[in-house]
Amino acid sequence: MRKSHPVRRVMLATAATVSGVVLLLSLKPSTDPASASAAGAAPQQPAAGQEAPQGGAAAAGTVTGDVAQTQYGPVQVRLTVANGKVTKAEAVQAPKGGTSDQKTALSVPKLNQEAVAAGTANIDSVSGATYTSTGYKKSLQSALDKVKASSAQSGGGSSSSSGGGGAAQASRTLTGKAAQTPYGQVQVRITLANGKITKAEAVQAPKGGTSDQKTALSVPKLNQEAMAAGNANIDSVSGATYTSTGYKQSLQSALDQAGG
Repeated sequence: MRKSHPVRRVMLATAATVSGVVLLLSLKPSTDPASASAAGAAPQQPAAGQEAPQGGAAAAGTVTGDVAQTQYGPVQVRLTVANGKVTKAEAVQAPKGGTSDQKTALSVPKLNQEAVAAGTANIDSVSGATYTSTGYKKSLQSALDKVKASSAQSGGGSSSSSGGGGAAQASRTLTGKAAQTPYGQVQVRITLANGKITKAEAVQAPKGGTSDQKTALSVPKLNQEAMAAGNANIDSVSGATYTSTGYKQSLQSALDQAGG
């Protein structure tokens, strides 16, 4: 009765073998697309595609110029630069209110286009929006100066040192001698970048009585004329002849210090 039966042992061994095979098959690793993606196989292609944007980000940047004050409000320009070229220009500040809204809407898009096309601040003013145009070009030049300075600093090595020195020499502020007029002194300070006047201001001007009105009327115009002309050959402001003459004398003094 207790003798083992060979047939029964064979059947038990066969069943155990089949069960083992089934277990092994059930443990086989999954190769479905979701698992491959989770393992990092799928993202390899997008990562390679992202190499160009990453490189572009390193070569591109946004620079905002200084605020330029005009009689109708401040103007400030922001540039987007890629590979040393202006790819986008926009006015983040511009005169507004009253007729200024119309002039800004008319002039700023044109100035933006000119800035991108020229890549410099040597662009034409928009007719009917002279003050806005002058302020735009002033802020634009400021932004371009920052781009140039940043490029010089990122040069590296000895060339970076010489580039930094060149940038320091290219941008400087000079104050002319005070010019005496029958109504008081006039003294002009200018900022030069790359040999061009990017800012002009009167640090002294006649004041008191009617001189206050004449100074307020004439000095902003003289400042803009100085930047536009780049020299002291500018027109006098009607009704402020003495102030204009003193302004031009002091302006010429400042330019003489710059060597031209």
